[in-house]
Amino acid sequence: MRNGTLVPGVVRSDGSAVRWPAPPPRVASATQLPEAPTLPRIKVLHVITRFVTGAGGNTLMSAEGMDPDRYEVWIAGVPGGELWERARTAGIRTVEMPGFRHTLHPTDLLVLVRLTRLIRRERFTVVHTHSAKGGFLGRVAARACRTPVVVHTFHGVSFHPYMSRRRRMLYRFLERATRRFTHCFLAVAPRVAEQAVEERLAPPGRVRVVPSAVDLTHIPQRFDPAARRMLGVPRAAALIGTVGRVDTQKAPLDFVRMAAAIRAEHPDTAFVMIGDGPLEDEVRLLAAELGVDLTVTGHRGDAHRLVAGLDVFAITSLYEGLGRALTEALAAARPVVATAVNGVPDLVEHGATGLLVAPADPDAAARAVGWLLDHPDQAAAMGRQGCRRVRAAFAPQTMCADVDACYRDLLGLPLSAP
Repeated sequence: MRNGTLVPGVVRSDGSAVRWPAPPPRVASATQLPEAPTLPRIKVLHVITRFVTGAGGNTLMSAEGMDPDRYEVWIAGVPGGELWERARTAGIRTVEMPGFRHTLHPTDLLVLVRLTRLIRRERFTVVHTHSAKGGFLGRVAARACRTPVVVHTFHGVSFHPYMSRRRRMLYRFLERATRRFTHCFLAVAPRVAEQAVEERLAPPGRVRVVPSAVDLTHIPQRFDPAARRMLGVPRAAALIGTVGRVDTQKAPLDFVRMAAAIRAEHPDTAFVMIGDGPLEDEVRLLAAELGVDLTVTGHRGDAHRLVAGLDVFAITSLYEGLGRALTEALAAARPVVATAVNGVPDLVEHGATGLLVAPADPDAAARAVGWLLDHPDQAAAMGRQGCRRVRAAFAPQTMCADVDACYRDLLGLPLSAP
């Protein structure tokens, strides 16, 4: 309600609501009134390990979408990556931390000292951490500086069965050690939240699900012939593709093996892998060995548009928080096949918005893709339903409003009047 009545507030974790009277309208325009003093803004520092697409894209979108009149947003992380310049262009303060690396390293102690100095000097009200190392170092530094509010986002769980037992135990220990330094936890999908609680990385009842948004404005809502032409594959051929870093997590060699199995039943099918990474040469060698017509494009800044030129989008990831490229493919109404790992089944409902297969099973993935090729009407219906679902719940405005509500709740502030 407005004009002197109470506006709906944030519901706190204890069930109480923050309520405050809505402001009445101004009696004169801002240009007619004497100049108002500048009110202090809430200073927020995001700490992330690698500031690249995926978790980095989610973090940047969160930072860009916050009200600049209320928040002053900073991002600190590993130097390098395609998102730093975009963040600076958006007016976000950035700190590419010297010595900060993706993997565990002796220089981590020096990075911790630098983070602590930064937080102490700038007196941030909120430190919001992301990923394993960023989460550990950022939360320890925030604790040392007695930062009032500390939030951590699970973009996925940092340890998985495909790493060594020793490394898995170390990452689990680091995540659990900083649990008590955290006032609120966010997760990009329900199953990611569930796993965080099951692994005792967060206490029960303290994880909020905030879907990882994608920028929907430049993603076509249906098949895009122009995107197909850019990929250089005739419309008459079926085109199966994927988007992502060509590394162990994405299991690109399984994608090639899947492609070879599909070619046995659908010989005119072409395949494209949009992305770059350390396994590119191995992918090309295996594709040549198995006789697969595969194009590896390297990194493409327009990948979110190119995906609309595919007939089927497939991911063979061994682990995946939610999958930004998968969300973009669904937003483009593409039929999808995805491995049932981590938060992916929250996005892909088997038989409704796509098909799920077990990880490390390229033959099963090939059968699922083949089914979609043989049932084009049902595949198109899945694509349309996936598109409606993503566009209804994964808009950047929705994600940023949820993050804003989290900060306000922890700070005792009411929501903005509707």
